[in-house]
Amino acid sequence: MTVEVKIGVQNVGRELVVETEQGNEAIAEALQSALGTDGGVFSLTDTKGKVTLVPTAKLAYVEIGRSTAGQVGFRS
Repeated sequence: MTVEVKIGVQNVGRELVVETEQGNEAIAEALQSALGTDGGVFSLTDTKGKVTLVPTAKLAYVEIGRSTAGQVGFRS
């Protein structure tokens, strides 16, 4: 199951969206670990093997949820 992670970065108008195979708990633990260190960097690897790195000092928010890929049309 893929998990969609939306990352808000301070002073940036668009959010980063990463789809990963990591579980919600693993992502949350990695985030907490990065936030717990001075100069920490939050790191995620997407489903294609690309790595996204964001300095924790610039994080605005992180939203973790299931991916809704494959849907077409309007959702209610």
